[in-house]
Amino acid sequence: MTATPAAMDALRLKGDELADATVDALFAHGDVGRFNTLMRWFAKVGQPLPDDVPDEARDYLRATAAPPDWVDWDLMEKARLFFIDNNVHISTALSFASMPACYLVPHVARLLSATHSLDYPSRRMAETGQFTLYLMQPDAFEAGSRFLPAAQKVRLLHASIRHHLGREGRWDETALGVPICQEDMIGGQMMFSIQVLDALHRLGIRISNEGAEAYFYAWRVVGAMLGVDQAAAPADLDQARDFSDLYMARYMAPSAEGAALTRQLIDLYEQVVPGTLLDPVVPALVRFLIGDTAADWLQVPRSGWDTAVGFAPALLGVVERVHHSSPVGAWALERLGSLTTRLELSSLTRGRVMQYSIPEHLKGDYGLTSSKPHTDPWTPPPLSPRLPA
Repeated sequence: MTATPAAMDALRLKGDELADATVDALFAHGDVGRFNTLMRWFAKVGQPLPDDVPDEARDYLRATAAPPDWVDWDLMEKARLFFIDNNVHISTALSFASMPACYLVPHVARLLSATHSLDYPSRRMAETGQFTLYLMQPDAFEAGSRFLPAAQKVRLLHASIRHHLGREGRWDETALGVPICQEDMIGGQMMFSIQVLDALHRLGIRISNEGAEAYFYAWRVVGAMLGVDQAAAPADLDQARDFSDLYMARYMAPSAEGAALTRQLIDLYEQVVPGTLLDPVVPALVRFLIGDTAADWLQVPRSGWDTAVGFAPALLGVVERVHHSSPVGAWALERLGSLTTRLELSSLTRGRVMQYSIPEHLKGDYGLTSSKPHTDPWTPPPLSPRLPA
């Protein structure tokens, strides 16, 4: 699909037919609580479904039990190796660029505010980090993997939010479209794919065209598994640039919810950073990666580190040279990166597995009160020529 305002308007009216029908049936039959209890024990590929799974849920789980038949497994393996090679940098991009980018879209920020747990503000980051880590395991699609069941549950979670917000009159569908509509699902896919690659580029991380394309492809597969209409989704990085640019141009704006979520994110990562001396690095890195205008809209505080963080690409360039010139250095950095990513995720998840259950009510739980040298370095596709200067 060519990204145009008219085409994207049509996507605002569409949710996820299969998941929506499943959730509606579960609520109609009073089966949500029983399904959630059973799903706590269904967490890995290869486990037999419990006998008491409601029929509508069993049909959904069987229909979504495998990745799309068009998946190129060689490309998926290249994506996994790309992630291993750049795991800390990708985690940094997700945390300090992609998540703030979500908050720059006011209606998305409003939805995220409505569905954040008030006593667990890091839940969204914990779920995203765990999901990404599951995806990039070598056995992600094999028996014993946690990725496929997680994808099935996330898809139902999105459908349940549509169910609640739509039926309880807490979402203006005329003005905002369907909650978690196709346009926003594709927009989110862009934030976790091409916008991550953009952030790596700004950090000075040299990545190959092959690696960038493989990483984007992996998120395209994920999008399909989460209910994204592949006829509407970008098929390559150039189309992704067009869609991402137009999506952000349509919606980017300041909002109270976006600023509040950003403050939560900064507070969270200041807690993760040891001590207090380096706390100002967190907002400085967010500002560096998303730019001053967006940072000001999100009320990211300025600090004395704003200038110093600008030297990050030069420092990371030295690290990258060590990585690519020394096998021992590469091994050590990859091990350190893996350990750092897992420690960060452990702190976000509080050492537990995120369950992605279907909320029976939004109120309460959801806070509503009513490696080798690259000879072909990747550079981001240019801005869409259809955007105004």
